[in-house]
Amino acid sequence: MKKIYFLMIVLFTFYYGIDAQTVSGSIMLGSPQKDFRKNVDRLGYGFQFSGTLWSPGKERPFTIGLNLGYLVYGEINERRPFSITNPDVSVEVSRTNNLANFHVLFQLSPFSGTVRPYAEGLFGGAYIFTTTEIKSEWTQEQIAQSTNYDDFTWSYGAGGGLLILLSRDLGEVSELYLDLKVRYIYGSEATYLTENGVVIDRQNGRVFYNPVRSKTDLMLFHLGVSAFF
Repeated sequence: MKKIYFLMIVLFTFYYGIDAQTVSGSIMLGSPQKDFRKNVDRLGYGFQFSGTLWSPGKERPFTIGLNLGYLVYGEINERRPFSITNPDVSVEVSRTNNLANFHVLFQLSPFSGTVRPYAEGLFGGAYIFTTTEIKSEWTQEQIAQSTNYDDFTWSYGAGGGLLILLSRDLGEVSELYLDLKVRYIYGSEATYLTENGVVIDRQNGRVFYNPVRSKTDLMLFHLGVSAFF
């Protein structure tokens, strides 16, 4: 999780330290593709934030920025005995398969008006990891958390979308748009756990990990907003 916090700090520094001129955020659905889909046959969900150094337009249609995304591609929630020696005490155990990516963003948007199509290119990497969290059954207070498995993969991609004007002159925000887009991310090979990648021997209290390895391509569908300053 420390790597995720570091990436978030980098992005916030970009926003506020470099004075980004557009800021966008969206919820997203992720569909694994090709070899990744053979191991993870389900939709993931998450969110993303991005910012660019200047607002694109007719005079300067090209801009660059940073993008940070977080996707859950698998999860299991169970009620289990706290331990072998204390089987009469139950806790809630959540195991989550996650992917956090960080990309340099290149955006081309040569149009103006109430509806503005645009194209994007991205290059960076992704941190893919599985965590297990234990919470109290009654108070939902976290008791313990651990990273079970992790890896890093390089990635790049392209996408396109539509900006649909929602409002103008909202204080410091000159224009606010509804942001609809699709991206395809090509991920290099990584070793990771799936929902069925952890086997627990409850009698002996042992855990066995069965990681898989493949490329990590994703098709991402976004719904969000974009603010121009």
